[in-house]
Amino acid sequence: MAKVDDITKRFWNKEIVSFLKYYPVRIKNVGLEQEIARKIVWDFKDGRAHEEVAQMTAKYLKDMFGYKVKDIVFSCVPASSTEKNELRYKNFSARVCELSGAIDGYPHVSVTGEQLAVHEHRKDKKKTVSKVRIIDFDEAFFKGRDVLCFDDILTTGNSWAAYGSRLERLGANIVGGFFLGKTTYKII
Repeated sequence: MAKVDDITKRFWNKEIVSFLKYYPVRIKNVGLEQEIARKIVWDFKDGRAHEEVAQMTAKYLKDMFGYKVKDIVFSCVPASSTEKNELRYKNFSARVCELSGAIDGYPHVSVTGEQLAVHEHRKDKKKTVSKVRIIDFDEAFFKGRDVLCFDDILTTGNSWAAYGSRLERLGANIVGGFFLGKTTYKII
C-alpha cells in the first residue's frame, strides 16, 4: 500500500468529487460500464472527450457553488509534460469556464520539461528516473483566490495535494478537487 504524507491526508479532508470509477487495466473481466468509463478516461488523457467531460465538470461546479461559481478559479493539476498538459487541459479548462462561469486558471500556470518520475518495476525491483518537470505560477493571480483543482485520476491524492499545497503557499484557498475518475480495484 502506498504511503500517504501529512499534506495528502489534509487534502483528503477537502471536498472531493469524482465522476467515474476507474479500473486499472490489470483489473480483468470488468463489465461494459467499466469499459466505457476506461474509454472516457483514456480519450480524455489523449485530448479527446473534452466536451463530454467539460459538461460534466461545469454541471458539478454550478451545482456545488451556485452563483458563487463566478468567484472560483478552476485550475487543472498539470500533466507530465508541456505537450500533454496543453493537449489535455488548455481547451478543456477554457470550455469548463465558458459553461460554468468559473475563472480559467490554465493561462496562469506554465509547465516546462517532463515530470520527474521514479518507477519501480515490479518483477525485478529496479528503479528508473525520468526527466524533470517545472511548474511556474502567476503568483499575483492566485493570491487570495478560491481555487478548485481538477485532475484526471484520483488514486492516492498525492499529485493533487502537492499541487494544491503549492497554490496555498501562494495565498490561494483550495476549496476542493474534482476528478474524472477515482481508481477502484473491486468490482461491485
